[in-house]
Amino acid sequence: MLKLTGVVCLLGAMVLSAQAQADEVAVLDWRAALMNTDSAQSSISRLESEIGNQQREAESLGSELQGLQERLQSEGETMSEAQRESLIAELQEKGRRFEQLRQQIGQAQQRSEQQFLEGAEPKLEQAVEQVIDRHGIEVLVEPQGVLHSSRDLPNVTDEVTQIFNSLN
Repeated sequence: MLKLTGVVCLLGAMVLSAQAQADEVAVLDWRAALMNTDSAQSSISRLESEIGNQQREAESLGSELQGLQERLQSEGETMSEAQRESLIAELQEKGRRFEQLRQQIGQAQQRSEQQFLEGAEPKLEQAVEQVIDRHGIEVLVEPQGVLHSSRDLPNVTDEVTQIFNSLN
């Protein structure tokens, strides 16, 4: 991905010559192109099935923690010391579990993303090269990198996604 990012940045940084035609400059949102691919959607589905139970548990714990905190704030002063300590202990225990789940979910997401990107990078580069060759693109920039254009630049994002999906 670093190689592709470097190529996109290098091309985006190039100064356009006075002879450059609008067709020689195009826009590519490579993140969107990649995330709209069939393999990205499949990877997301696998991740959701892998961490779905943990996410549901974390959401439930988050609601419970909020309820316990509200209860402690509203009733804490009228509770006995033992009740208050018990509630605080429960809050701490559930808070630790919530944090543990949050870290596990984050690590699973990071692993999944890394695996997907490693497998997708060669196909993305191939798809981008095909689009560049097909349209004679000399400068390819990211949408965020365009500060001004007097004309609408061709956006090749969807075409890159289609070619990526067709590569096996």
